[in-house]
Amino acid sequence: MGTENGTEVTEFILIGLTQSHEIQLLVFVLSLIFYIIILPGNVFIIITIMSDPGLSAPLYFFLGNLAFLDASYSFIVTPRMLVDIFSEKKIISYKNCITQLFFLHFLGGGEGLLLVVMAFDRYIAICKPLHYSTVMSPRACYVMMLTPWLGGFVHSILQVVIILRLPFCGPNHVDNFFCDVPQVIKLACTDTFAVELLMIFNSGLLTLLCFLGLLTSYTVILCHVHRSASEGKNKAISTCTTHVMIIFLMFGPAIFIYTRPFIALSADKVVSFFHTVIFPLMNPVIYTLRNQEVKTSMKKLFIRQIIC
Repeated sequence: MGTENGTEVTEFILIGLTQSHEIQLLVFVLSLIFYIIILPGNVFIIITIMSDPGLSAPLYFFLGNLAFLDASYSFIVTPRMLVDIFSEKKIISYKNCITQLFFLHFLGGGEGLLLVVMAFDRYIAICKPLHYSTVMSPRACYVMMLTPWLGGFVHSILQVVIILRLPFCGPNHVDNFFCDVPQVIKLACTDTFAVELLMIFNSGLLTLLCFLGLLTSYTVILCHVHRSASEGKNKAISTCTTHVMIIFLMFGPAIFIYTRPFIALSADKVVSFFHTVIFPLMNPVIYTLRNQEVKTSMKKLFIRQIIC
């Protein structure tokens, strides 16, 4: 194989999720069902929020962006995985592998930071309601929205720059169904101990700190709500509970994958499958089932479309 980007490896071979044809067929059917639900679900949330003037609060602005990130995230791994299931050799070029890895962490990191922004929004709305309109002004919301995008980009580009400097001279078999940091780094023809520490510090520590910070913030909010006797107490608890569910679903698998040494475990692929294929479905399902305003607005939009 020729040299590309300072490396002899020009392509990687994905081992896949499983070697069992029966399980592959089951995974294909389940993934396709999830994918068919993910895209319309998230797109419908975005359209609903954009078309309903009653959903103009910052919470729904951030929710619309979260749905956009989920929809975009679902394009990174699932389509290729569905095609590769029926491919005898699952080959991905070096450039496409790095590109997939970049967007996976760019959008994933951005989504994690967006959840932090949403937690701050809920804290101000519930604990400092008199200051809410001032702190969460439209301009402030747009500035806050830039933070996840910039943060996700910096988080991802740092990893890509480090990986591009590694020599790859074989083997080129990636023990997963997509390109991710732990598996790709292990293929480098050099001692990767220092690089693994950098990646754990970048992805693992950032993920863990965001997770602990979010849990702490929502604990404070829920304690404040529990002590209050306001009319919107039940609504606040419901909203915060929804966010906490999203936090565990997103950060649980990420912590398992990125906060430990890059040693292959039998559960890695299952956790990765949940994190990249199933998790994006959770946003539309949880929010439409738990948020009465969004659910009501979606029903009205759906009825209008049928009548028209």
